[in-house]
Amino acid sequence: MTILVAIFCKDGVVIGADSAATFVAATGIPTIEQRTQKIEIIDNQIILAGTGQIGLGQRFSAIVQEAYKNNVFRQDNPLEIAKYLAHQTIRDFNFTNAPLNQYGALLAFHCGNKPYLIEFDVQGFQPELKTEQLWYVSMGTGQMIVDPFLGFLRELFWQKGQPSSQNGVFSVIWALEQAIQLNTGGINAPMQIALLYKENDEYMARQLDLEDFVEHEGIIKEIKELIQNHVELQISDKKKCLQVPKPSI
Repeated sequence: MTILVAIFCKDGVVIGADSAATFVAATGIPTIEQRTQKIEIIDNQIILAGTGQIGLGQRFSAIVQEAYKNNVFRQDNPLEIAKYLAHQTIRDFNFTNAPLNQYGALLAFHCGNKPYLIEFDVQGFQPELKTEQLWYVSMGTGQMIVDPFLGFLRELFWQKGQPSSQNGVFSVIWALEQAIQLNTGGINAPMQIALLYKENDEYMARQLDLEDFVEHEGIIKEIKELIQNHVELQISDKKKCLQVPKPSI
């Protein structure tokens, strides 16, 4: 079970995930849960995160790495890159009769000196390029929790369009925090977050350290406290207004 969250920002891409891997028996019943790495950084250039069967994820990772070695990512058309990866992956899955609805992925990369975010959907592994109109996505069993929350964040922070990378990191942390706190099982801390960003006029990918989360988590805590205090103050004021003095005789 997994939650993946990604935001295509004005100046890069942020991808986040939880850290729980769930073992499932042949009967379909979950048995145990343990920590695992769900985000992969390829040669400091590409961010890959997947949801579903781990074995299929290993195969997709191998295809992406081979494509990178063969300079597939050097062309300027991101959709052609995504179509190539989808074609190669579906053919690989078909080789062992693996059904397509068992694995999905998010991929962040750059070409033509621009950042891109691609979603490969779980149902058919078809690629979707995130755009300036649709710039965020979640995948996995926690999607029902995170999608409405991302809509809330869009209404609150993103009314003018894509956020900056720093705002994107903040938003992914808050969304993952919601999923980890509210899920019914199989999604757990610590959260993992990777960033595709521009440095010295070149794009680089790296995974953030837990220390990078501290400031953002502090801001989230402050926002919650401000909302709580504001609501309590408003309710208190309304109660005072409703107190009508008794007439004296």
